[in-house]
Amino acid sequence: MRRQTGAGLFLKRCIDRLAAAVGLVCFAPVMAVTALAIRVSMGGPVLFRQVRPGRGGRTFQLVKFRTMLDAHDADGQPLPDELRLTRLGKFLRATSLDELPQLWNVLRGDMSLVGPRPLLVEYLPRYSSEQARRHDVLPGITGWAQVNGRNSLGWEERFQLDVWYVDHWSLALDTRILALTILRVVQRQGISHAGDATMFKFLGNETRAQPAPRPPPAPGRRE
Repeated sequence: MRRQTGAGLFLKRCIDRLAAAVGLVCFAPVMAVTALAIRVSMGGPVLFRQVRPGRGGRTFQLVKFRTMLDAHDADGQPLPDELRLTRLGKFLRATSLDELPQLWNVLRGDMSLVGPRPLLVEYLPRYSSEQARRHDVLPGITGWAQVNGRNSLGWEERFQLDVWYVDHWSLALDTRILALTILRVVQRQGISHAGDATMFKFLGNETRAQPAPRPPPAPGRRE
């Protein structure tokens, strides 16, 4: 098990903050055009903000570009994702442009470039003790589960891959994940789960049936 501590962690945080600062500057024109497109097609707000759990379960406010309409049914409940997700939103998700504002979270130290994706706060009491270890490290914009299936994975397999990353973390693995992320974005793989517009909610380990997990792939294995 390789803990994110000491010089390795310090270097990772330095790389994260430097890359986030450079990314915010370089992608500023793209972000400005994206924000304008969202404003014109969906109105305000342009950004989606939500409290998510980070390292150790401590919460922070995650920011993303908005991809869904704020539409509700007669009882005031949000409509299903497939009815709220717009054409522009689908494009932003497919190209991962909706994730760009999270560079601000990385610069602040809430997130890393690479790590398990930050999920909903309501999931925290539903994890097994093993699954909860995904919070032993900072959450990331991309991660081992994202380059090995993303939303096409079932929750059990996704968490298994997250914990595998926690136990096998290294700067070399982070570099590999970043390279694979670019490839996956180009390929537009795993954007949504089969039968869902995005990803169905995690209700616990004894609820919705999920695919049987595969053994986590080693760094040398490519899927």
